[in-house]
Amino acid sequence: GRTEETLEAAAEELRKAGGDVETFVGDITATEGANAFVAAAKARFGDQIHVLINNVGGSVWSPFAEITDEEWLHVFNLSFFSAVRVSRAAFPGLEAGGGSIVNVSSIFGRENGGPISYNAAKSAMISMSSNLAIEATKKGIRVNSVAPGSIIFPGGSWERKQKADPEAMAKFVEDSIPGGRFGTPEEVAAVVTFLASPKASWVLGACLNVDGGQSKSNF
Repeated sequence: GRTEETLEAAAEELRKAGGDVETFVGDITATEGANAFVAAAKARFGDQIHVLINNVGGSVWSPFAEITDEEWLHVFNLSFFSAVRVSRAAFPGLEAGGGSIVNVSSIFGRENGGPISYNAAKSAMISMSSNLAIEATKKGIRVNSVAPGSIIFPGGSWERKQKADPEAMAKFVEDSIPGGRFGTPEEVAAVVTFLASPKASWVLGACLNVDGGQSKSNF
């Protein structure tokens, strides 16, 4: 999970690989936390921001009739409004740096499947990304999004399910993922890196699936 300890462990790996890394622990479900995060980045690396990746999300696994207003608001606050807040705070720096925003959504922001509150929030993220791209390009900022499918990683929900019932997970993969396996974080990161890079200079307002063919959407 995302804790201060796991954050520092990831940062140390990047430092060993030669990266210049600064970590920040805060609450971006609050405007103050989002503003503090961006301020800390500028204080450490300068006023220009070249890349912003919004990759925060969560869900409530309950039937629709049992989800409270507070739970709906929590999911949207975490999975959608966090990206709005950080993007807004970073906008001047992104304009100064000719930057790029990549929002991490989900294939279930494009079609049915998964928890209903999560789907709705991730759909909102894709719509926001597409519309913001039109406004932001006038400021020299590119905005795109990615829609991962089922991604497996140590400690994640798919790994836990695979360990608990490997036969059921094998059947799920066979039935649902034409690529024949779960995706990896590295495969998502490769697409995010492309969208954030000058190689994607003419990609604007797009949402790219990273799902091994799992999505059934025509759009």
